[in-house]
Amino acid sequence: MPKIVVEMPENRLFATYLAVGVGDLNYGNHLSNDAVLRLCHEVRMRWLAAAGWSELDAGGAGLIMADAAVQYLAQAHYGDGLRVEMGAAEIGRSGFALLYHIIREADARSIARVRTGMVCFDYARQAVCRLPGALKHTLEAV
Repeated sequence: MPKIVVEMPENRLFATYLAVGVGDLNYGNHLSNDAVLRLCHEVRMRWLAAAGWSELDAGGAGLIMADAAVQYLAQAHYGDGLRVEMGAAEIGRSGFALLYHIIREADARSIARVRTGMVCFDYARQAVCRLPGALKHTLEAV
């Protein structure tokens, strides 16, 4: 059976810490698959906020997620502290990929690797737009 492999970039764009909450658990009492994407969304929002941006205005353009891939590596449970490292790749005319590595702090175990394909989007026109220079510079600066 084919397996998704999410590669990690050499350079880190951003890192933050999160904890697994009760709402992040599934019936197996571990981190649910949908919560992994929610945690990545939180990391993306923190990165944008640290740059003075939002998903509606990231250096002059909005952002929209076009695709996602998740490579699950280990379980995480309620209360686990997680370090999430994020990098960028595949920077193009209208988009880029964000790559996330979710690591349990207690034992440095890799929990998941995630790739989200992000597209620059003009919400007023409801159309894809070019990657703003400021955003491109930030993505390439690492």
